[in-house]
Amino acid sequence: MYPSDSPKSVQQPLPTMYDLPSEYPEELGLPDEFHDFQPQLLRETCQLPNHDLNDIFIGTDLNIYYDSRHTQWHKRPDWFLVLGVPKAKQQEDLRWSYVIWQEGVSPFLVVELLSPGTEDEDLGLAPRRIDQPPGKWDVYERLLRVPYYVVFDRYQNGFRLFKLTGIRYEEESITDTRYWFEDLGLGLGLWQGSFQDANGVWLRWYDADGDWISTSAELAEQEKQRAEQEKQRAEQEKQRADKLAARLRELGINPEEL
Repeated sequence: MYPSDSPKSVQQPLPTMYDLPSEYPEELGLPDEFHDFQPQLLRETCQLPNHDLNDIFIGTDLNIYYDSRHTQWHKRPDWFLVLGVPKAKQQEDLRWSYVIWQEGVSPFLVVELLSPGTEDEDLGLAPRRIDQPPGKWDVYERLLRVPYYVVFDRYQNGFRLFKLTGIRYEEESITDTRYWFEDLGLGLGLWQGSFQDANGVWLRWYDADGDWISTSAELAEQEKQRAEQEKQRAEQEKQRADKLAARLRELGINPEEL
Protein backbone atom coordinates (compact mmCIF):
# COMPACT_ATOMS: atom_id res chain seq x y z
CA MET A 1 0.00 0.00 0.00
CA TYR A 2 1.33 3.39 -0.98
CA PRO A 3 1.44 6.10 1.68
CA SER A 4 -1.18 8.13 -0.20
CA ASP A 5 -3.54 5.15 0.05
CA SER A 6 -3.25 4.95 3.82
CA PRO A 7 -6.49 5.49 5.76
CA LYS A 8 -6.89 9.03 7.01
CA SER A 9 -6.88 9.71 10.71
CA VAL A 10 -10.30 10.19 12.24
CA GLN A 11 -9.01 13.54 13.48
CA GLN A 12 -8.28 14.67 9.90
CA PRO A 13 -11.49 16.05 8.33
CA LEU A 14 -12.40 15.22 4.78
CA PRO A 15 -12.41 18.12 2.28
CA THR A 16 -15.71 19.96 1.80
CA MET A 17 -17.39 21.28 -1.34
CA TYR A 18 -15.38 24.48 -0.90
CA ASP A 19 -12.17 22.47 -1.09
CA LEU A 20 -13.36 20.36 -4.01
CA PRO A 21 -14.85 22.72 -6.64
CA SER A 22 -16.46 21.36 -9.78
CA GLU A 23 -14.71 20.77 -13.10
CA TYR A 24 -11.19 22.20 -13.37
CA PRO A 25 -9.56 23.18 -10.05
CA GLU A 26 -7.09 25.50 -11.79
CA GLU A 27 -9.91 27.71 -13.11
CA LEU A 28 -11.58 30.45 -11.09
CA GLY A 29 -15.31 31.15 -11.04
CA LEU A 30 -16.38 27.54 -11.50
CA PRO A 31 -20.07 26.74 -11.96
CA ASP A 32 -22.14 26.07 -8.87
CA GLU A 33 -25.84 25.98 -7.97
CA PHE A 34 -26.04 29.75 -7.50
CA HIS A 35 -24.54 30.33 -10.96
CA ASP A 36 -27.34 28.13 -12.29
CA PHE A 37 -30.28 29.57 -10.32
CA GLN A 38 -29.51 33.31 -10.47
CA PRO A 39 -29.35 33.47 -14.30
CA GLN A 40 -32.61 31.48 -14.41
CA LEU A 41 -34.30 34.12 -12.27
CA LEU A 42 -32.96 36.94 -14.44
CA ARG A 43 -34.14 35.18 -17.61
CA GLU A 44 -37.64 34.42 -16.28
CA THR A 45 -38.27 37.94 -15.02
CA CYS A 46 -36.76 39.85 -17.96
CA GLN A 47 -40.10 40.59 -19.64
CA LEU A 48 -39.46 43.68 -21.74
CA PRO A 49 -42.63 45.73 -22.42
CA ASN A 50 -41.10 48.02 -25.06
CA HIS A 51 -39.38 45.45 -27.29
CA ASP A 52 -40.44 42.71 -29.65
CA LEU A 53 -39.69 39.45 -27.86
CA ASN A 54 -38.71 37.91 -31.21
CA ASP A 55 -35.79 40.36 -31.46
CA ILE A 56 -34.26 39.75 -28.04
CA PHE A 57 -31.55 37.28 -27.13
CA ILE A 58 -30.57 36.26 -23.60
CA GLY A 59 -27.35 34.34 -23.09
CA THR A 60 -26.42 32.39 -19.98
CA ASP A 61 -22.90 31.05 -19.51
CA LEU A 62 -22.42 31.27 -23.29
CA ASN A 63 -19.18 32.18 -25.06
CA ILE A 64 -19.03 35.58 -26.74
CA TYR A 65 -16.43 35.64 -29.54
CA TYR A 66 -15.53 39.28 -30.03
CA ASP A 67 -12.42 39.68 -32.22
CA SER A 68 -12.35 38.56 -35.86
CA ARG A 69 -8.55 38.86 -35.85
CA HIS A 70 -8.33 36.40 -32.95
CA THR A 71 -11.23 34.07 -33.57
CA GLN A 72 -10.56 31.90 -30.51
CA TRP A 73 -10.63 34.78 -28.04
CA HIS A 74 -13.85 34.82 -26.05
CA LYS A 75 -15.51 35.77 -22.78
CA ARG A 76 -18.28 33.85 -21.06
CA PRO A 77 -20.60 36.17 -19.10
CA ASP A 78 -22.86 34.67 -16.48
CA TRP A 79 -25.81 36.47 -18.11
CA PHE A 80 -26.23 38.94 -20.96
CA LEU A 81 -29.00 40.64 -22.92
CA VAL A 82 -28.90 41.60 -26.60
CA LEU A 83 -31.49 43.81 -28.28
CA GLY A 84 -32.20 43.71 -32.01
CA VAL A 85 -31.14 40.19 -32.94
CA PRO A 86 -33.57 37.44 -33.98
CA LYS A 87 -34.53 34.72 -31.55
CA ALA A 88 -34.10 31.17 -32.85
CA LYS A 89 -37.39 29.59 -33.94
CA GLN A 90 -36.14 26.05 -34.49
CA GLN A 91 -34.13 23.85 -32.15
CA GLU A 92 -31.42 23.34 -34.75
CA ASP A 93 -30.96 27.13 -34.94
CA LEU A 94 -30.28 27.60 -31.23
CA ARG A 95 -26.93 29.33 -30.79
CA TRP A 96 -23.84 27.37 -29.81
CA SER A 97 -22.11 30.66 -29.01
CA TYR A 98 -22.53 34.37 -29.68
CA VAL A 99 -20.22 35.51 -32.46
CA ILE A 100 -19.98 39.29 -32.80
CA TRP A 101 -18.79 39.39 -36.42
CA GLN A 102 -21.73 37.16 -37.37
CA GLU A 103 -24.44 38.81 -35.25
CA GLY A 104 -23.29 42.41 -35.73
CA VAL A 105 -24.80 43.55 -32.40
CA SER A 106 -23.07 43.79 -29.02
CA PRO A 107 -24.89 43.02 -25.76
CA PHE A 108 -26.88 45.84 -24.17
CA LEU A 109 -26.23 44.51 -20.67
CA VAL A 110 -23.79 42.05 -19.14
CA VAL A 111 -24.14 40.62 -15.62
CA GLU A 112 -21.25 38.93 -13.85
CA LEU A 113 -21.72 37.05 -10.56
CA LEU A 114 -18.69 37.42 -8.34
CA SER A 115 -16.97 34.28 -7.14
CA PRO A 116 -14.08 34.02 -4.69
CA GLY A 117 -10.98 34.84 -6.70
CA THR A 118 -12.72 36.50 -9.68
CA GLU A 119 -13.24 40.00 -8.26
CA ASP A 120 -10.15 41.54 -9.85
CA GLU A 121 -10.95 40.05 -13.24
CA ASP A 122 -14.60 41.13 -13.15
CA LEU A 123 -13.79 44.66 -11.97
CA GLY A 124 -10.87 45.26 -14.31
CA LEU A 125 -8.28 45.27 -11.54
CA ALA A 126 -6.24 42.27 -12.64
CA PRO A 127 -2.93 43.13 -14.35
CA ARG A 128 -2.94 42.36 -18.05
CA ARG A 129 -0.18 40.32 -19.62
CA ILE A 130 0.87 41.28 -23.14
CA ASP A 131 0.82 37.65 -24.28
CA GLN A 132 -2.76 37.08 -23.00
CA PRO A 133 -6.18 38.19 -24.32
CA PRO A 134 -7.70 41.29 -22.68
CA GLY A 135 -9.72 40.85 -19.49
CA LYS A 136 -13.48 41.04 -19.15
CA TRP A 137 -13.57 44.70 -18.24
CA ASP A 138 -11.49 45.71 -21.27
CA VAL A 139 -13.57 43.56 -23.60
CA TYR A 140 -16.92 44.88 -22.36
CA GLU A 141 -15.80 48.51 -22.14
CA ARG A 142 -13.33 48.97 -24.97
CA LEU A 143 -14.03 46.28 -27.57
CA LEU A 144 -17.71 45.40 -27.29
CA ARG A 145 -18.79 48.80 -25.96
CA VAL A 146 -21.49 47.20 -23.80
CA PRO A 147 -23.70 50.09 -22.53
CA TYR A 148 -24.31 48.58 -19.08
CA TYR A 149 -22.21 46.25 -16.96
CA VAL A 150 -23.49 44.82 -13.65
CA VAL A 151 -21.46 42.97 -11.04
CA PHE A 152 -23.43 41.17 -8.31
CA ASP A 153 -21.75 40.12 -5.07
CA ARG A 154 -23.98 37.68 -3.22
CA TYR A 155 -21.55 37.50 -0.32
CA GLN A 156 -22.03 41.22 0.39
CA ASN A 157 -25.65 41.25 -0.86
CA GLY A 158 -24.99 44.13 -3.23
CA PHE A 159 -24.51 44.95 -6.87
CA ARG A 160 -22.59 47.62 -8.73
CA LEU A 161 -23.64 49.05 -12.08
CA PHE A 162 -21.36 50.69 -14.61
CA LYS A 163 -22.62 52.75 -17.54
CA LEU A 164 -20.57 53.41 -20.66
CA THR A 165 -20.08 57.17 -20.83
CA GLY A 166 -17.94 58.25 -23.75
CA ILE A 167 -15.14 55.69 -23.87
CA ARG A 168 -15.12 54.69 -20.19
CA TYR A 169 -17.35 52.98 -17.67
CA GLU A 170 -18.60 55.20 -14.89
CA GLU A 171 -20.30 53.76 -11.82
CA GLU A 172 -23.95 54.71 -11.45
CA SER A 173 -25.58 55.43 -8.11
CA ILE A 174 -28.14 52.83 -7.03
CA THR A 175 -31.13 54.05 -5.01
CA ASP A 176 -32.66 51.66 -2.46
CA THR A 177 -30.90 48.69 -4.11
CA ARG A 178 -32.73 49.39 -7.40
CA TYR A 179 -31.82 50.82 -10.80
CA TRP A 180 -34.24 51.77 -13.59
CA PHE A 181 -33.35 51.20 -17.27
CA GLU A 182 -35.36 53.69 -19.29
CA ASP A 183 -34.44 51.98 -22.58
CA LEU A 184 -35.81 48.66 -21.34
CA GLY A 185 -38.86 49.84 -19.43
CA LEU A 186 -37.65 47.63 -16.59
CA GLY A 187 -35.62 47.98 -13.44
CA LEU A 188 -33.09 45.73 -11.77
CA GLY A 189 -32.92 45.35 -8.01
CA LEU A 190 -32.19 43.18 -5.01
CA TRP A 191 -35.05 40.96 -3.87
CA GLN A 192 -35.19 38.98 -0.64
CA GLY A 193 -37.09 35.77 -1.16
CA SER A 194 -37.07 32.12 -2.13
CA PHE A 195 -36.21 30.94 -5.63
CA GLN A 196 -35.87 27.24 -6.44
CA ASP A 197 -36.61 26.69 -2.71
CA ALA A 198 -33.43 28.58 -1.75
CA ASN A 199 -34.00 31.66 0.39
CA GLY A 200 -31.66 34.60 0.03
CA VAL A 201 -30.99 37.90 -1.73
CA TRP A 202 -31.35 37.69 -5.51
CA LEU A 203 -30.94 40.01 -8.48
CA ARG A 204 -34.34 40.41 -10.13
CA TRP A 205 -36.28 42.57 -12.60
CA TYR A 206 -39.20 44.81 -11.63
CA ASP A 207 -41.79 46.77 -13.65
CA ALA A 208 -42.79 50.43 -13.93
CA ASP A 209 -45.09 50.10 -10.90
CA GLY A 210 -42.18 48.86 -8.80
CA ASP A 211 -43.57 45.31 -8.67
CA TRP A 212 -41.30 42.32 -9.12
CA ILE A 213 -41.88 40.47 -12.40
CA SER A 214 -43.40 37.07 -11.64
CA THR A 215 -41.57 33.82 -12.32
CA SER A 216 -43.26 30.88 -14.05
CA ALA A 217 -43.68 29.13 -10.69
CA GLU A 218 -45.27 32.24 -9.17
CA LEU A 219 -47.61 32.60 -12.14
CA ALA A 220 -48.63 28.96 -11.77
CA GLU A 221 -49.28 29.47 -8.05
CA GLN A 222 -51.31 32.61 -8.77
CA GLU A 223 -53.39 30.71 -11.32
CA LYS A 224 -53.88 27.89 -8.81
CA GLN A 225 -55.08 30.37 -6.19
CA ARG A 226 -57.47 32.03 -8.67
CA ALA A 227 -58.91 28.64 -9.61
CA GLU A 228 -59.34 27.78 -5.94
CA GLN A 229 -61.09 31.11 -5.31
CA GLU A 230 -63.39 30.52 -8.29
CA LYS A 231 -64.17 27.07 -6.93
CA GLN A 232 -64.98 28.50 -3.52
CA ARG A 233 -67.20 31.20 -5.03
CA ALA A 234 -69.04 28.58 -7.12
CA GLU A 235 -69.54 26.44 -4.02
CA GLN A 236 -70.90 29.41 -2.08
CA GLU A 237 -73.30 30.25 -4.91
CA LYS A 238 -74.49 26.65 -4.97
CA GLN A 239 -75.06 26.67 -1.22
CA ARG A 240 -77.08 29.91 -1.46
CA ALA A 241 -79.12 28.47 -4.34
CA ASP A 242 -79.79 25.25 -2.39
CA LYS A 243 -80.91 27.25 0.68
CA LEU A 244 -83.22 29.38 -1.46
CA ALA A 245 -84.71 26.28 -3.11
CA ALA A 246 -85.27 24.66 0.29
CA ARG A 247 -87.00 27.78 1.60
CA LEU A 248 -89.26 27.92 -1.45
CA ARG A 249 -90.27 24.28 -0.94
CA GLU A 250 -91.14 25.09 2.69
CA LEU A 251 -93.51 27.74 1.32
CA GLY A 252 -95.07 25.21 -1.02
CA ILE A 253 -93.39 26.58 -4.12
CA ASN A 254 -91.58 24.29 -6.56
CA PRO A 255 -88.35 26.17 -7.49
CA GLU A 256 -88.07 24.17 -10.72
CA GLU A 257 -91.30 25.71 -11.97
CA LEU A 258 -90.08 29.26 -11.51
